[in-house]
Amino acid sequence: MIGKKIYLLVLFYLLMANHFLYAQDSSDKKNIIKKNEPIEITSDRMEAFNEKKMVVFSGNASAKQGDIVLNSDQLFLYYKNKPGKKDKIGTKEIETSGELDKIEAKGNVVVTQKERRATSEEASYNRESDQIVMTGNPILREGKNTITGCKVIVYTNEDRGSVVPCTPGKGERVKAIIYPQQNKEGKK
Repeated sequence: MIGKKIYLLVLFYLLMANHFLYAQDSSDKKNIIKKNEPIEITSDRMEAFNEKKMVVFSGNASAKQGDIVLNSDQLFLYYKNKPGKKDKIGTKEIETSGELDKIEAKGNVVVTQKERRATSEEASYNRESDQIVMTGNPILREGKNTITGCKVIVYTNEDRGSVVPCTPGKGERVKAIIYPQQNKEGKK
């Protein structure tokens, strides 16, 4: 009986998450990622935590929306509370989850968008700011070019990224290795 309730709760969360991900819209036509595009998530396991408004995908976790793919060992999805909305599961009344608030990725994080690839140990995607902030030895790559620093920020709606040092002015710096472009005849 308890197993059936947990199954219904997980199913409810997945259906609600799906509904809200599809229902959001973006009136800004220049955004690369439209907020109404679905986020496709795959992993080896999934756990839902109602009280924390959190769903954890672990084991080869991957989230894809538009042309951005985020891979990591674990993905944590956090939802905003939907004020005033409650559902009843069994004998317990619960607040329903609202829209997606943020996604956190932990362990072997790789974000790809077109020719760009960013790697780190942790990342956090904030739905409102449309930014992925990567920390823990982050490296931003495009082709053979690399840029390293303390923090990589991927602006998902602007088709760009930035790298910043941990403590600017304290001797820490961003390091870039840029390879000159060659034309088709092999000339620089």
